[in-house]
Formats: sequence, structure tokens, C-alpha cells
Amino acid sequence: MAEPRSPAPALLVIAVFSRHEEAFTWAQGRLEALFGPIGLASEPYLFDQTTYYEASMGRDLRKCFLAFERLVLPDRLADIKRQTNALEHELAATRRYPEVRPLNLDPGLLVLGKLVLATTKDQAHRIYLRDGIFAEVTLHYQAGVFEPWPWTYADYRLPCVHEFLQQARAYYRQRLREKSGG
Repeated sequence: MAEPRSPAPALLVIAVFSRHEEAFTWAQGRLEALFGPIGLASEPYLFDQTTYYEASMGRDLRKCFLAFERLVLPDRLADIKRQTNALEHELAATRRYPEVRPLNLDPGLLVLGKLVLATTKDQAHRIYLRDGIFAEVTLHYQAGVFEPWPWTYADYRLPCVHEFLQQARAYYRQRLREKSGG
């Protein structure tokens, strides 16, 4: 019989999107206060693969990814999602922006074999964690590349996202080596 083992810590990756440059700056500062220094950041790209967010966030959305230096235990994902939701509400409550949701923060955990995203929406392929938070394996790593599933969001299929996640995976491997002392 196999004995349960503790999982390896994961690389925290947070997708940040908005149409307001100041919201990105605000989010970066608040996220660093919560989760520590950013180790890697993607270039922003146009988030136009869906109109789902248009009513609450407006048009001309840009999205980028932040990967944090500090590795986290996978069982923290629900807490992290609740913290990022609270940040979204905090910025919206300032009423500095015309949209009801000027900022969207989507946290996930990258490990060597997959990218797992947190969400508040249940679907057949998602697993309930706790406190109204579900987890979804959005991409899996196979034969040296990240591969989508049928349910993978359209923008997580983009080459620029895969390029960043490849860099993040290499960064994660480096952080694991540093953490283990070699």
C-alpha cells in the first residue's frame, strides 16, 4: 500500500487583466504585499478571445501573468483565490473606474506536469476545494510542451501564453533546485 506524501511546493502564477494601466500597477503592488516578490512577468497581450467579460470590465482588455518567487503549498490555492477576489472587490469599491469590475485576478499553481487554476464556478471537470473554490487542470505538460484540454480557455491556448509558461516552468525548476540546496 502506498503511503501518502506531502506534495512539492508549487509556483504561484496569477493572471491579471484589465483595461486600465493603473489597475495593473495597483494589483502588482498589492499582490507583492501578499505573496512576495515577483520573479517573472509576461508581456501584456490583448485579451480578445471572448466577450464574456465585456459587460462588467469593458473592452480593450489586456492580460499578463505574474509568477512569484516564493513557492507555495498546493493546499493554499483556495485561500489565494479568496485573497485575490478580495483585492478585486477592494479596487472596485474605490469607484475610480467606470466598470463594476475594473480588475480580474486569476491565480493558479504551476508544477512540472500541469497548470491548475482556481475558480468559483463549478463544472464537470472541476474539483471542489473548499470555501466556494474549485480547481481545474487547465493545461498539462507532455512531450516538452503544455497541452490544452477540451475545456481549456482560448487564451491559454495562445503561443505567447505557452511561451511564458515554458519560462515559468524553467524558473520553477530553478526555484526547486535552490530550495533543495542543489
